[in-house]
Amino acid sequence: MKMLFTCFAVATLFGGTTFAQTIQNVQQSGNPSSARPVTLPAIFPAPVSIEAGKGAIVLGKSVVLIVPAGTDTTSVHLMQSILKAAGVETIATAKQLPSVLDRPYIMLGTTDVAMVRATLTKRGIVPDNNTEGYTVSSEVMNNGALITLAGHDADGLFHAVQTFRQLLMRPFISSLVIKDHPAMPIRGTIEGFYGKPWSMTDREKHLNFLATVKANTYVYSPKDDPYARDRWRDAYPDATLSELGKLVAAARKNHINFVYAISPGPTVCFSDSSDLRALETKFKALRSIGVSSFYVALDDIEYTKWNCDQDKTTFGPSGAEAAGIAQSRLLNQLQAHLKSVDPSAPPLIMVPTEYYDAKESPYKAALRKNLDSQVVVQWTGTDVVPPAISVPDARAATKAFGRKTLLWDNYPVNDYGESTGRLLLAPYLRREAGLSGELAGILSNPMNQEAPSRVAVTGVAAFAWNDKGYDAERIWIAAARELAGGDEQATAALLTFFDTQHLAPTFGSQPWQVQAPKLKVMLDGVRDAIANGNDDTRHRAITDLIQYAAAFAGAPDIIRSGTVDTAFAQEARPWLDAMQLWGKALQLTAAGLQAADHGSIAAERYFANAKRFAAQAAAIRSIPGATRFDGPIKVADGVLDDFIANAPKLIVLPLGEGAGVAEK
Repeated sequence: MKMLFTCFAVATLFGGTTFAQTIQNVQQSGNPSSARPVTLPAIFPAPVSIEAGKGAIVLGKSVVLIVPAGTDTTSVHLMQSILKAAGVETIATAKQLPSVLDRPYIMLGTTDVAMVRATLTKRGIVPDNNTEGYTVSSEVMNNGALITLAGHDADGLFHAVQTFRQLLMRPFISSLVIKDHPAMPIRGTIEGFYGKPWSMTDREKHLNFLATVKANTYVYSPKDDPYARDRWRDAYPDATLSELGKLVAAARKNHINFVYAISPGPTVCFSDSSDLRALETKFKALRSIGVSSFYVALDDIEYTKWNCDQDKTTFGPSGAEAAGIAQSRLLNQLQAHLKSVDPSAPPLIMVPTEYYDAKESPYKAALRKNLDSQVVVQWTGTDVVPPAISVPDARAATKAFGRKTLLWDNYPVNDYGESTGRLLLAPYLRREAGLSGELAGILSNPMNQEAPSRVAVTGVAAFAWNDKGYDAERIWIAAARELAGGDEQATAALLTFFDTQHLAPTFGSQPWQVQAPKLKVMLDGVRDAIANGNDDTRHRAITDLIQYAAAFAGAPDIIRSGTVDTAFAQEARPWLDAMQLWGKALQLTAAGLQAADHGSIAAERYFANAKRFAAQAAAIRSIPGATRFDGPIKVADGVLDDFIANAPKLIVLPLGEGAGVAEK
């Protein structure tokens, strides 16, 4: 990114007109305090390039939209709603730019429109010409301003409007040029977890969220939908199909590709033409509600036995290689059918039975040799829940499957035993920059809790958009700020909470992200100050702990106050309840340390009450049925509980009056 610190020109509204001043005019009018540098905005996901120019714009109460014929209506409607939310009262329309601008003009369109292309050319801007790419430019002109949002295609224009939404979160819009496009063609989520599926309301909220982070794919694959798995041959009830239709429409409005996944593996007969027709019939029903992209899930099934004698006759004895051949035959037939019905349809996606490593095997060799090259193959990395994914890992998967794979990243999903009692709210880390060159895309498998999943999914989407410009910590903070509606106090409370849910387990004994790293640094500092500091250092550390404990204990109420997305607070309820109790225990622990530091036997009472609150916090359990495994809630476990348990040993009361009481 190139940052140019320049002079500031403000466009403000007076009597319904917009007045723009250059810095020279401001200085001549004797108001040099208005001269300040233009700051470069933070856009997430990080754009490919952003360059600030001279001046800045305040929209005021009146703007004019210039929308060429044929412009994507969803982008236009989104722009109108964003402007109204920003306080714009009058949104006029015009067919072309006037010779002199008297207010902000905003041009929306794709770069194949002559007017849009000419506007950029006049400024010497070569637009981004990549799929889903866009260009945003803004500049002060005359007594107004011109803002141009140009998409390479309709999707790109929609992404440009999402970027503009972020620009409007600041009090002014910098004069700038942004050129941007995604690094990976497929970016989004797959609702592929076990346990309680999301509600239709959850899914619609998630689609709205995915649009804000420039994702483009949602795979409907809940394991507990009987019509997609156990009863896959049966038609959906009309009411359910209607509800799915509403979801497809919501996806289309958000420029999200709604992918329908079916899991016939446990019972399908690969060589039976009637099962092929059943799949085609199911897909036809989904096409009737607007679905055009399909997926066959063959994960979590056995390939050591056939489901029918006909497969044994057709493919021989069961086994890994035979399964790969049989699956390829069925998938190739489905791919051919989909293309015959709709030549423009996206390719079929599949997840193989061996989805969790890149090692060579007879099964993968069979897929590589027999599966239609257009079929997209999903892969979860070097393990079911991989601690890291490198470029060589992805390259090995490409070699094993004979094509670039679509990464099914099992983060932040929490439907397995090691994640019992946890929300997974750490930043999205340990995926190597450069993976965009080796993957077809990334789909995150989220948690049963939709709103809390947005924290990690924001990182997944940002990485998939621009892996080389990805900054995990900044995206983590941005996700908190978005959930908090921009409120800084709520953002800070969320980040404190996120830290208590930082641990990211794997199927093994070692987690791939540690628990509560920021809290641990703070508590370790207290320990060190008590053990090695002088009196002033020790007193100051304990005073700081008292202040921190108060903020920690108060964070849940801030999160539940209504500023933060209410769905987040509802779905995180037991964790917030437990955090509040742990916070009280920490407050009492800090008070106990302060009392002990002053030689007071009151320390014993504080520590005893802290232990009582800690026990209450540890007894809180997850919401029954909300996740696949119910269990006790974990909050900064191994860090906070350890400190509270061991704090009474950090300071020993001096010998003398009351010491015996303190030692009982």
